[in-house]
Amino acid sequence: MAGRTAPFAGFEFMIAWRYLRARRAEGGVSAMTWISLIGITLAVFALILTLAVRAGFRAEFVDTILGANAHVTVYSSGEVGAEGQMVRGFTTPDAVAAAIRAVPGVTRAAPLVRGKVIVTDGERTSGAEVYGILPEDLATIPRVGIGAEAIGDLDRFPEGIALGSGVARELGFTVGDRIRVISPQGTKTAFGVSPRTNAYEVVYIFSAGRYDIDATRIYMPFVEAQSFFNKEGLADEIEVMVENPDAIESYGLPILNAAGPAALLWTWKDSSGAFLRALEIEDNVMFVILSVLVLIATMNIVSGLIMLVKNKGRDIGILRTMGLTEGSILRVFFICGAFTGVLGTLAGVALGCLTALNIDGVMSTLNWLNGAEVWDPSIRGIYALPAKLQLGDVLSAVALSLGLSFIVTIFPARRAARMNPVEALRYE
Repeated sequence: MAGRTAPFAGFEFMIAWRYLRARRAEGGVSAMTWISLIGITLAVFALILTLAVRAGFRAEFVDTILGANAHVTVYSSGEVGAEGQMVRGFTTPDAVAAAIRAVPGVTRAAPLVRGKVIVTDGERTSGAEVYGILPEDLATIPRVGIGAEAIGDLDRFPEGIALGSGVARELGFTVGDRIRVISPQGTKTAFGVSPRTNAYEVVYIFSAGRYDIDATRIYMPFVEAQSFFNKEGLADEIEVMVENPDAIESYGLPILNAAGPAALLWTWKDSSGAFLRALEIEDNVMFVILSVLVLIATMNIVSGLIMLVKNKGRDIGILRTMGLTEGSILRVFFICGAFTGVLGTLAGVALGCLTALNIDGVMSTLNWLNGAEVWDPSIRGIYALPAKLQLGDVLSAVALSLGLSFIVTIFPARRAARMNPVEALRYE
């Protein structure tokens, strides 16, 4: 009695390959195979590209938030001033900032004076927000200070102001120009508050990489900002940055204890947490939708295999009479379907990875075809479509595609294996 052959023996691959490359006149289904292959390739390509753009968008969004904004903003609910009146802000900002810097994990703490202003060149006007900050603190802000994408001389900051690139572009300013800044909180007179107007030289223009920051932010020397907004000796808030922004909750209590009983905290997750949660929900929904797209693509394998089994009924009967077991027949047709799934998955992975790694070139081509900018930074907040290719995303797409391809292949393969050889040969 002949011994049992090992599963997925060489002859099983040989028969499967013969069926896959057979022409239609020989009972092959090459057209359906190609349709299945192309469908799986496009589905996997779309899934990987979507996952890469999703990861890139979240990473860029978080990076631009953490790059130029405080991880924690410390406010004051009110302090009693020297004359016994209630003062909103910190009356001893240097001492509070020093106490916060002593908290383990805090990398910087900078006092700020903030105020809304109108900037003008005499003809055009724009709204902006002024941040009064010490020169040494401005130099340490990522995406704004030393090492940032900027023009001008940061060492001259005490002599003028620093503009966001969006403000400069809107009003046509460049380094060396003088800009007029108007504050509604001006000088108090017998007839009310008179708006305060000062002219400052633009000494530094930065690009933080986030549209809403570049289009609205102005940095002014701390002492000058105190005078300009009538806040001598005060700071509105303390800007705090930490080593691990994702674990910002763990820093809350130590910072509050260091800042004093009147301190209040506002973290970056408080300001952007809703948007990040919306992104996470959108990510999960998109993955489910694209998983359905992959499932639809793999269902073409079922159609092709059913047609192949029908056309190869005579061959199945002959192979069974020659001694092939049901298991061997099942594996032959399983290999036929799995080969299409594997090849389509590999092609989709290659195409998706190449597109994600060259997303800038793809967007340039789309801009050229469209005749205009496809990506509007004023709406989306960042200047370009980001893509971040992650191994976990690629592996999840591969696992999903191969898993579905193998599962749907089993059913027509079992039908072929259970075909009665007598019935298959009766009318041959």
